[in-house]
Amino acid sequence: MTSTAANSGARTAHPDHLGHVIFIAAAAAMGGFLFGYDSSVINGAVEAIRDRYDVGSAVLAQVIAIALIGCAIGAATAGRIADRIGRIRCMQISAVLFTISAVGSALPFALWDLAIWRVVGGFAIGMASVIGPAYIAEVSPPAYRGRLGSFQQAAIVIGIAVSQLVNWGLLNAAGGDQRGKLMGLEAWQVMLGVMVVPAILYGLLSFAIPESPRFLISVGKHERARKILEEVEGDKIDLDARVTEIETGMHREEKSSFKDLLGGRFFFLPIVWIGIGLSVFQQFVGINVAFYYSSTLWQSVGVDPSESFFYSFTTSIINIVGTVIAMIFVDRVGRKPLALIGSVGMVVGLALEAWAFSAHLVDGKLPATQGWVALIAAHVFVLFFALSWGVVVWVFLGEMFPNRLRAAALGVAASAQWIANWAITASFPSLADWNLSGTYVIYTIFAALSIPFVLKFVKETKGKALEEMG
Repeated sequence: MTSTAANSGARTAHPDHLGHVIFIAAAAAMGGFLFGYDSSVINGAVEAIRDRYDVGSAVLAQVIAIALIGCAIGAATAGRIADRIGRIRCMQISAVLFTISAVGSALPFALWDLAIWRVVGGFAIGMASVIGPAYIAEVSPPAYRGRLGSFQQAAIVIGIAVSQLVNWGLLNAAGGDQRGKLMGLEAWQVMLGVMVVPAILYGLLSFAIPESPRFLISVGKHERARKILEEVEGDKIDLDARVTEIETGMHREEKSSFKDLLGGRFFFLPIVWIGIGLSVFQQFVGINVAFYYSSTLWQSVGVDPSESFFYSFTTSIINIVGTVIAMIFVDRVGRKPLALIGSVGMVVGLALEAWAFSAHLVDGKLPATQGWVALIAAHVFVLFFALSWGVVVWVFLGEMFPNRLRAAALGVAASAQWIANWAITASFPSLADWNLSGTYVIYTIFAALSIPFVLKFVKETKGKALEEMG
C-alpha cells in the first residue's frame, strides 16, 4: 500500500481551506467536551449525594463508577453502530443520550434513579470516545492528523475545566453549600443539569459536518466521498487514486467485526493487545482520581471545601496547558517519545504524592511541607499526563490499527479503557480508607511499568497514511 499512498499524494496533502478542516475536527471533538464534562461534573456532587442519600464510601463509589459500565458498553458497540449507520448518526444518538442523562441526573427520584441516568450518560460517553478519534482520523490529512487528533483530548480537558469552573461558580452562588438552593433545586442538581446546553450544541454541530469518506466509500457513495476528500485533503491529490487506495484498504478483507480481532496464542491479535495495554496504562496511573474525587481528596487532608473546588479547577487548567503542549509537539516529536517523557514525569509526581500522603495528619491536616508537596506534585502529575498519555493514546488508537480492523479494534480498546477506569474509580475510596499513600504507590508502579511497555511494544505512527497501518 505504500506505493499507492505515495501515488495519490495523501502523505503530503494540504487542504485548500485548513480552517474548514479544523472546524470539522473541532465539531466532532465536541463529543470529547461532553465526555470530559460528564466525567468530571460529578466531582462537585459527591459529598452532597453522600449526605442526601446517607450512604457510605463503598455505595457512593459504585454510584460514581457505575457510569463507567455504560461507557464500556457504549465503547464496545459504537464501532459496529458506526459501520452500519455512519459516524454522524452515531454522534447524533450520543447527543440525544447526553441530553436525556443531564435532565434525568438533575431530577432524580432516588439513588437508584440517579445511577440509571449516569449509566445512560456513560453509554453516550463511550460512544463519543470511539467515534470522535475514529472520525477525526478519517477526515484528517496525514500531515495534520496528529494535531487534529489531539482535538479530542483538548476537548476532554476543556470539558473537565469548564465543569469544575461551573461547579465552583454554582457552589459560591449557593453560599458554599452543595445542597444549597438554586433555581428551586439543590446546587449539585443544577451542576449535573447544566450539561444539557453543550449536549444540544453537539447535536446541532453534527448536522454541520460531512460524513466520513471512508464510510461513504464502504456503502458505495463514491462521488460524495470524492467531494469530501477534496474538501479535507485539497485538490492537488489524485482523487481517483485516493478513493481506490481507501477502497482497496477497506475491502482486502471483510468489514471489521469482533471475530476479526481474534488470533494467535493469546485470544486477540497482538496489535489489539497493544491497544488494550495503552488504554489500561492510561487509566491505571490513577488520572481520573484527580477528576472524580479531587474535591473529596483535598477535603480529606484538611482543605476547606471552597478551596478544594478551586484546587480542582487549577488542576484542570494545568491539564489544558499540558494538552496544548502535546498538540504542539505530537507531530513534531512523535507519539512514542512524548509517551516516554510523560511516563517519567508521572512517576516523579506520583512518588512525591505517595510520600506526602504518608505523613500523619495534625488536627486533621497534612503538615505544611507535605501539604505543599502534595499540591505541587498533583499538578506535576496532571501536567505530564496531559502532555503525553492524555493525548497520544487517543491519537494512537485512531491511527494504529489496519483499516479492516479499525472500528472494531478501537471499540475493544476503548471499552478496556472504561473497564480500567471503573476499576480505579470504584476502588479508590476503599483504597484511600485503607492507606492513601499506599494507593499512590500502586499508581506510581503502573506509571513506571508503562515505560518498558512503550519501548518494547508500541510502534511510531507519525506521518503514516492510515492505509499503511497493519
